[in-house]
Amino acid sequence: MNRLDKLTQQVLDGYQINRHEALELYSMPLEELCSRADKIRQKYCGSRFDLCTIVNGKSGRCSEDCRFCAQSAYSYTGAAKYPLLSPKELTQQAKYNAEQGVLRYSIVTSGRRLSEQELDALCKAIRQIKGETNISVCISVGLLNEGEYRKLKEAGAERAHNNLETSRQNFPNICTTHTFDDKVTAIRAAQAAGLTVCSGGIMGLGETTEDRIDMALTLRELGVKSIPVNMLNPIPGTPLAKIRPLTDSDMQRIVAVYRFLLPDAAIRLAGGRGLLPDKGRSCFQAGANAAISGDMLTTAGITVQTDLAILQDLGYEVRL
Repeated sequence: MNRLDKLTQQVLDGYQINRHEALELYSMPLEELCSRADKIRQKYCGSRFDLCTIVNGKSGRCSEDCRFCAQSAYSYTGAAKYPLLSPKELTQQAKYNAEQGVLRYSIVTSGRRLSEQELDALCKAIRQIKGETNISVCISVGLLNEGEYRKLKEAGAERAHNNLETSRQNFPNICTTHTFDDKVTAIRAAQAAGLTVCSGGIMGLGETTEDRIDMALTLRELGVKSIPVNMLNPIPGTPLAKIRPLTDSDMQRIVAVYRFLLPDAAIRLAGGRGLLPDKGRSCFQAGANAAISGDMLTTAGITVQTDLAILQDLGYEVRL
C-alpha cells in the first residue's frame, strides 16, 4: 500500500491527520489525491450537497481594512453603499431563493458589527422570513457577542458565518483593524449561543501552503463543520487587485487536502468560483460538497439552475 492509500485508509478508519501529513498530501499527484478525497467525502457525507445563497443586506462603508474587500472604506472600488435592507426586502429575497429550490439563505452585512437598532431590525426580518418560508436562515454580521447572537437565534437564525480568512500567522498581512483572536472569540460566542458556525477563508491572498493547512487545523479545533473555500477575485481598487488568481488545479488540491483534514465537513466553494473554467465541477469531484450559488456580495455568481443541473449530473442530492 502506497503512502497516499495508507493515509486515505487511516482517515476512513477515523484517524485525524496531522500538519506534517497534510503537507505530505499537498505534494502528491493531483488526480490520485482528488480521487481519494472524493472517496472520503462519499464515506462521511454521502451524496448530500449543501447549496446556499447570500444577500448583501448592508453594503459598503466598512471601517475594517481587509485588503481583499471591495466594501472596505480603505478601498476605491465603487461598490454599492446602502444601509440595512428592510425586513420586507430581505423577506422578498428569501422567498425568491426558496422558490428556486434553495434551502439555506444567508444575510450578510458590511461593517465590524451591527448596531443595537440594526440588530433589532434584523431580528424582525428573520422572524418574518421564518413565518413566510421554510428556508434556513444564516447570518454574517461581524463581531458580535454571545448575547447578540442569542437574540438572532431566538428570532430564528440557525447558523452564523464568520470567516477566519487565513492562518493566525498570516492574518496581520490581510487585516489590521481587528485580529485573528477577535474572529475566534466571535465564533465561540455564536457557538455558545446555540448557533452552528460557518467559517473558512480566501485562497490566493499570498498565503503559503502551511497557512492554508494551519487555517484548516484551527477550524477543526473549533469544531466548525461548514467551511467556505473562497478563491480571491482580485477587484480593481483593492490592495490585492494585481494578484494573479489561482487555477482550477490549485483549487482542486486545496479542497482535496481539506477533505482529508475535515472529513465530515461541508467544504463549500464560495466567492471566486465563477473564475474557474468549469465553475467548480472538478472540485465537486475532489472533496467539495457544498457551494454558495447565485450572486456574491459585489460580483456576479453562477445561477442556481446552472448549479442544480451540474449537481444532478454528478449524482448529488441538495439537502440540509
